[in-house]
Amino acid sequence: MKISWLYRFLRPIFTFLMKLLFRPIYIGLENIPKEGRVVLAGNHTGYLDCGFLISSTKRTVHFLAKKQLLDGPKKIFFGNMGIIPVDRSIHDKNALGAAIDALKHEEIIGIFPEGTINRTDDIIMPFKIVAVYMAKDTNSKIVPFVITGTYNIVGKGIKIEFLEAIEVRDVLDKENDKLMKIISKELEENYECN
Repeated sequence: MKISWLYRFLRPIFTFLMKLLFRPIYIGLENIPKEGRVVLAGNHTGYLDCGFLISSTKRTVHFLAKKQLLDGPKKIFFGNMGIIPVDRSIHDKNALGAAIDALKHEEIIGIFPEGTINRTDDIIMPFKIVAVYMAKDTNSKIVPFVITGTYNIVGKGIKIEFLEAIEVRDVLDKENDKLMKIISKELEENYECN
């Protein structure tokens, strides 16, 4: 996928601001491959999650995101940020095809398998199968990530941990359950420590 000059221009500025304002703690950055196709998959805590993932690597991260982000004036910004719009009212094969194409071109796809921000009392919501489907279809590794803490301006509060990459080899339902358990277990351990 072609990335616009706007993304290249704004990314370092955005990264600087995210680090200045929120002082995020990154763990396991070495688990993000410097090249090759990869799916970043993890829990979804808030609107700034994408920003923290973008700030974690110099590589371009393409996110599957709701198509409404391309409505009206928002399109000027989000249309140049490498997002892949998804129509969440249907099984959007076009979005899935675009994500798979990006992976086949050795790109990074960022995805929140919960499908939306978790506003429930549950530690994690059930995962949709698309992350493991894409990974298996393109022979891509999945790097699970876990976001914990709160968005505190000018104070440490948010932590993003990237776990060891996994490969998808088994039946998709089993692999999806495995991915969810890896992330859920890490979330539980983080909350126990706080």
